Amino acid sequence: MAASMASQAAARGLRTATSKHVLLDKLKGSWLTPRRWLNLQEYQSKKLMQDSGVAVQRFYVANTASDALDAAKRLNANEIVLKAQILAGGRGKGVFDSGLKGGVHLTKDPAVVGDLASKMLGFNLRTKQTSEEGVKVKTVMVAEALDISRETYFAILMDRSYNGPVMVGSPQGGVDIEEVAASNPELIFKEVIDIFEGVRDDQALRMAVNLGFKGALQRQAADQIKRLYDLFLKVDATQVEVNPFGETPEGQVVCFDAKINFDDNAEFRQKDVFAMDDMSESDPIETEAAKWGLKYIGMDGNIACFVNGAGLAMATCDIIDLHGGKPANFLDLGGGVQERQVYEAFKLLSADSKVEAILVNIFGGIVNCAIIANGITKACRELELKVPLVVRLEGTNVHEAKRILTESGLPITAAENLDDAAVKAVAAIKK
Repeated sequence: MAASMASQAAARGLRTATSKHVLLDKLKGSWLTPRRWLNLQEYQSKKLMQDSGVAVQRFYVANTASDALDAAKRLNANEIVLKAQILAGGRGKGVFDSGLKGGVHLTKDPAVVGDLASKMLGFNLRTKQTSEEGVKVKTVMVAEALDISRETYFAILMDRSYNGPVMVGSPQGGVDIEEVAASNPELIFKEVIDIFEGVRDDQALRMAVNLGFKGALQRQAADQIKRLYDLFLKVDATQVEVNPFGETPEGQVVCFDAKINFDDNAEFRQKDVFAMDDMSESDPIETEAAKWGLKYIGMDGNIACFVNGAGLAMATCDIIDLHGGKPANFLDLGGGVQERQVYEAFKLLSADSKVEAILVNIFGGIVNCAIIANGITKACRELELKVPLVVRLEGTNVHEAKRILTESGLPITAAENLDDAAVKAVAAIKK
């Protein structure tokens, strides 16, 4: 299915690429691990949809081969689809280290499901979106396979340009929505939702018509659209993307695959949803950083970037690259930072064997530079930092911060500006 950012790009007329692609271009091909938000497995998203009355395939979840076989028999379906449950895309064309090819299998014989599951569960599945080692499969979904006579695309997302939710749809589904928007922009339809009114009947029906549903299927599709919006509100989603939003030869409108993004700020009232989060597929450093309120993105260079704010992080990565270096990551402190967070950030960075130098680039707006300086000196002493450290501080209480660093007696290289910091960090790893 399309990437989760695709529908947001579609809603804006696809004038810009996704943030991941932009940063990849800026770093001239350096691999970037996306920031980790709550990301549910396919079966979990389907369960949320099912609970909201959205039409999905009948399915069961299994953790053992025998459970998968039992599930296949209970379905009593004409055809069964067995899907490995990992967060990476491209499962259908993936390869298991058991030798099995494909993380998605169709069969009309329930008896073979157990054998297929035995070659999936406990084995690593490698796809175009995983590392070389792949991801260990712990769960499979056993579902009724339904024929799709026609595929459409539908999404509901929060869009800042409209200050609220927007429906985005296209009669061409099952493909990358960005490609549709680029080649046939007239096939992208939008409906702005009034947050107080919700999705009106006429809006839902108009979208169903624009998606190409005919006759009685129009009302059925409109009903599913309204149910999807109910789900959107119920779980505090920022996006519900269904691709394909299809129809079957029997005259059913079904959500065959879905991606749900959630508002992290709503975690306090979505405890059950966030409890589903499986961190086992996340980068361990990213997971540890999140415990301390830090945002970590890993790359393949050797200069660690310790910053506050995504914009400053991208600028820091750019200028390191400009001077011939390669960023190993960026680690974003955010706003209300405390000394302990600075210490934990250094602990994470110094444990990364790729890191040969650390560049600290902080602009103190709401951040107090003296807090940063105290955290830096504490970390350097207690962790016995072995790699060169370049620090550029600017903004709130910067003079006090520079005094702290200077009087610490630690081997910290001060930089006057961002360009100076990048030059010194690159030079440090070349010594």
